[in-house]
Amino acid sequence: MFAAFFQGPLVRVIPVGVVLLALQRTIFVDLQVNGVIIQVMMSTAAAAGVVGGSERGALVGFVFGVMFDLAEGTPLGSTAVAMTVAGIVGGLLALIAADPHWWLAALFTGLGTAAGAMMIPVVRVFIGEPEPFQDRLAVVVPIVAVAGAVLSPLLVPLARWSLRLKRPEWTQPVADTPA
Repeated sequence: MFAAFFQGPLVRVIPVGVVLLALQRTIFVDLQVNGVIIQVMMSTAAAAGVVGGSERGALVGFVFGVMFDLAEGTPLGSTAVAMTVAGIVGGLLALIAADPHWWLAALFTGLGTAAGAMMIPVVRVFIGEPEPFQDRLAVVVPIVAVAGAVLSPLLVPLARWSLRLKRPEWTQPVADTPA
């Protein structure tokens, strides 16, 4: 049981999440674009979905979301749902290409981040928050999506490393030679 835990991805995902949470709550709070905080944890969950598929993206999104909820004091699981959706969408979009080029990975990461950002007001409706939909949602989602796409050349390798995945090696099949 312990061997499975130490060989699994959580041994790397949790420390990466702690570092990203610290960056999210310190540096990225001050580095706002048009008053919008860049969601680096949600973008990493979407990048994990791009490199590892929707199940691994959901795992990373859930773990990061629970960490974020515990740090912010929001209802436990509310942000985890949105980040899980970001990882799932990133993974489902990555089904289009087996090993997406950097620009496709950036596009899929941005779209996954946008899906997660759009889920936050929906989750707020379910937890009973007054006025969950903000007027700025039309500004927040594109900025967060573009920021996720721009950060993807850093986040995709980080997600691949934290999930213990290697790049797929494509080899040309050997032709049978006549005897």
